[in-house]
Amino acid sequence: MTDGIEDFGLSCGSLPAGALNAITDVAGVRVGHVTLRDGDINTGVTAILPHGGNLFRSKVRAASEVINGFGKTVGLVQLDELGTIETPLLLTNTLSVGTCATALIREAIRQNPDIGRRTGTVNPLVAECNDGPLNDIQALAINEAHALAAIEAASEGPVEQGSVGAGTGMTCFGFKGGIGTVSRRIRLDGRDHHVGALVLSNFGRAGDLVLPDGRRPDPRRATEAESGSVIIVLATDVPLEHRQLKRVARRAGAGIARLGAFWGHGSGDIAIAFSIADPVDHDEKRGLVQTQVLNESRIDLLFQAAAEATQEAVLNSLLASPAFKGRGGAHRPSLADWLRANV
Repeated sequence: MTDGIEDFGLSCGSLPAGALNAITDVAGVRVGHVTLRDGDINTGVTAILPHGGNLFRSKVRAASEVINGFGKTVGLVQLDELGTIETPLLLTNTLSVGTCATALIREAIRQNPDIGRRTGTVNPLVAECNDGPLNDIQALAINEAHALAAIEAASEGPVEQGSVGAGTGMTCFGFKGGIGTVSRRIRLDGRDHHVGALVLSNFGRAGDLVLPDGRRPDPRRATEAESGSVIIVLATDVPLEHRQLKRVARRAGAGIARLGAFWGHGSGDIAIAFSIADPVDHDEKRGLVQTQVLNESRIDLLFQAAAEATQEAVLNSLLASPAFKGRGGAHRPSLADWLRANV
């Protein structure tokens, strides 16, 4: 078990968590990691699958929000034009985006031989953070097999957090960052629904982190420019159309602002939100289709959930990451260690 904010008497907001307190509380969502640690190589791939079926054939509605665009992604232009996701979402390091995109394309063609022949092409979805300070990023250690292995490893249930998968070489507010996840449970029309968040945290200036209780942990590193990136993935089972999903994704910015970040010039801060409800059939033959969407007068519940979940997921990514020594002996302390020493 890894540490979470409750182990240190901290809390983010007032909405209850789901049973797993993970993005996988949204039924059908799967997460998998491949982690590479060998000398100066400290990197990996994390895969998020909105469901376990053929995503090209059964797309999920989605949107993205670019909070600050100093980042390298594949797939966001079409995602926001058509409002759907049609491959797994892969997270990795900056220089491995192309490799992961190619792996997604090959896998989609394997599952759907008509791609690019009798039907349209496929839109792979990849996002990144720069793990160069702790990983020999120039080694281009990630290959297509690693990307596919992360997809194969994806499962429902508890999600491993911290220095795993794409989070292996990440830094956040001067501490060791990585993968973090949480969920929030909301009630609509007498039924429970969930909003889950998974983050890849690699952002924030050392000394700027603000805990929910107001403390400002000091990683004892010199103040540096705010740089790095954070990728926030929000999932829900509430039926939302593209515009509503974009509005929810935008509230992830509130979550990272609560932590003390101001998404500086060199930071790539991107949120992607999707709903597993009301999937889009690639082979739909009807001219008119019925959809169900949230009554917008209730959307504040999802805004609150997105902000709370993002804030807590980043803290979980820090607390689940032990002190780390990476490329060339570069060291990042653990936030959990700092909290234990500053009770």
